Amino acid sequence: MVTIGVLALQGDVDEHMRALDRSGARALRVRRAGELEQIDGLIIPGGESTTISKLLTSFGLFEPLAQRIRSGLPTWGTCAGMIMLASTILDGREDQLSFGALDMAVRRNAFGRQLDSYEEELHIGGLEGGVFHAVFIRAPWVESVGGGVEVLARADNSEDAPIVAVRKGPFMACSFHPELGGDDRMHALFTSIVEESTK
Repeated sequence: MVTIGVLALQGDVDEHMRALDRSGARALRVRRAGELEQIDGLIIPGGESTTISKLLTSFGLFEPLAQRIRSGLPTWGTCAGMIMLASTILDGREDQLSFGALDMAVRRNAFGRQLDSYEEELHIGGLEGGVFHAVFIRAPWVESVGGGVEVLARADNSEDAPIVAVRKGPFMACSFHPELGGDDRMHALFTSIVEESTK
């Protein structure tokens, strides 16, 4: 059984932990650098991306985590976590940090404010079992991707709509909150990515 950490500085940590448990992974809260050595993969949950980057720095986690990600630690960013994995952040603060694991430009709060939160049924590449009920809360979107980054889903399931889910090798990101709604298929997909990386 693989151990998947959930960065436990902000966001829906408990919901991700429960979804991982149901997906056949051992879930571990990650708050300290030493805990990074105990995990085979990591989820960076939603929250507020500038706050997450500040907390990573103040907890002494940013550099150790950056090193693990550079070495290929499977990492999945959801909502604000997507921003943390981007190579370029549009409308970000000048002092905002990211890991640059995925060659993509992400726009913060692209879908609008909290009042503009919405839900839709998405077709997600590589996900079996039909559409996925996606919950968007002050969500970012991907404006462009570089070579090798696979687009898994677009808003409205439309070819010219904003990109809302991507993957490249062991790295995955989505604009929405897959831990909400009771559908664990994306957690199961990430668990399989982590399992494959340990073989």
